[in-house]
Amino acid sequence: MAASASSAASAPLAAAATDSRPLTTGLILRFWLPLQATWLMMAAESPFLAAVIARLPGAKENLAAFAVASALAWIVESPVVMMLSASNALVRDGVAYRKLLRFSNALNAGVTVVMAVLIVPPVFDLVARRIMGLTPEVAGLAGRAMVWLLLWPGAIGFRRFYQGILIRDGRPQAVTYGTVVRLTTMTATGLVLALAFRLPGASVGAGALGAGVLAEGAASWAMARSSARRLRAMPEEACGFGRALTQARVVRFYAPLALTSFLSFFVNPLTTFFLARGRQPIESLAVLPVIVGLAFIFRTSGIALQEVVIALAGDGDENKRTLRRFSLGLGAAAAAGLAAVVFTPLAGVWYRTISGLPPELAAFSVLPGALLVLLPFLESVLSYERAVLVRAHKTAPISVAVGFQLAATALVFAVMVLGLDVVGAAAIGPALTAGYACGLGVLLVARGRVATAGGGR
Repeated sequence: MAASASSAASAPLAAAATDSRPLTTGLILRFWLPLQATWLMMAAESPFLAAVIARLPGAKENLAAFAVASALAWIVESPVVMMLSASNALVRDGVAYRKLLRFSNALNAGVTVVMAVLIVPPVFDLVARRIMGLTPEVAGLAGRAMVWLLLWPGAIGFRRFYQGILIRDGRPQAVTYGTVVRLTTMTATGLVLALAFRLPGASVGAGALGAGVLAEGAASWAMARSSARRLRAMPEEACGFGRALTQARVVRFYAPLALTSFLSFFVNPLTTFFLARGRQPIESLAVLPVIVGLAFIFRTSGIALQEVVIALAGDGDENKRTLRRFSLGLGAAAAAGLAAVVFTPLAGVWYRTISGLPPELAAFSVLPGALLVLLPFLESVLSYERAVLVRAHKTAPISVAVGFQLAATALVFAVMVLGLDVVGAAAIGPALTAGYACGLGVLLVARGRVATAGGGR
């Protein structure tokens, strides 16, 4: 903490959170807009790839297989996802940079090993066919797609570490530039794999995702080199925070965040698990990436907010109040935007024209898509609450909240799909909404306790 002033000197945007100037909506927007652009571009990934796969042979089966492969890859990468928040919050000087870099590299190596084990055919067959209950055709397509994602988890951790440094250094726009590189590479790779190599759609999608994130990781590292050099050049006597940051403290800080992301990403295979066992399983799995991808576009505004709050909240209450008002307004606007699509003829434009679904799947998607309308608002409020706790170095309640979120989601899925025999896709919205609301309730209670104890630094 003692070195935060040194870091702020190179971060003109973030510095406003630590001095006497009040935090304004304009400053929040200057910090938030590049990150929002980044998340919007990433939100385009799933709909774009789903649209490509929908136009290739065996669309229904390959869309289902791509959904399964993506969900499993997200589970494996989940322990490294919060490295963005960790480097944003902890890399305050050169010593802290070196310690967290070692921790990040070890974590990236670990998830790569797990991914390598998962794609071994007997292991994947156990997971896909015996546990998830997939048909042999969908399981085979998903297994071949997973091979293209071998380096995906480690590459995610690598680039998120350097993205956190860029954000802390007051350069959120650099994160956006990296995402442009990712999407350009992904698009080119997907078209080549589809048109030149004529691979199955699920492999096209996975190959494009894998190539894109590798390119983004390289770009993020290149752009963060100047920030890293400044950190390494700091004299050790100016690195009080880093010297006090032991590996045990890093683990205590990060372990709940890793558990949080693991449980969060487990929602995806949990969803596919119930859809595979409900009514109309192939149709439900086929539309899953399309309807969730649409909702994700509007959820991005809240997701981007988390790093903004960590960087700008400061030590007092005034900035937090300003950021809380901003998050509420942002969430309401995002939910209204999603409603303007799913409750109007624009829904048909999205499902048929943009996503390329056949008419029967487009009609099948209308109700499930509409039931996701509250997620953008809940995402925004959840991001604010998580960020305040991360800023206070109180990360344990975040994983507890996600545990409750996952339990509530599973309960609603079980009741609707297994108990009431509801079509699987129609249960997605109620289950996810109930989970988000439950997790938010836990976070609100936790933040109240932190504030009472005086821990909201």
